[in-house]
Amino acid sequence: MKIKEIREMATDKLNEKIKELKEELFNLRFQSAANKLENPMRSRIVKKEIARMKTIIREREIKEKN
Repeated sequence: MKIKEIREMATDKLNEKIKELKEELFNLRFQSAANKLENPMRSRIVKKEIARMKTIIREREIKEKN
């Protein structure tokens, strides 16, 4: 997901997407432990997407305070 797409999403939608990605990351960890992980880079990508979304949410919080 590109940063432009993330910025266009509403904050509530971002929070829902973060929750989904955290569940996916949890499942990827289990697959990794069982050595059944098809794409090892997927966990890294998911972590980065979560971080991007949290950054956008934090930017919006800061903007609201000012």
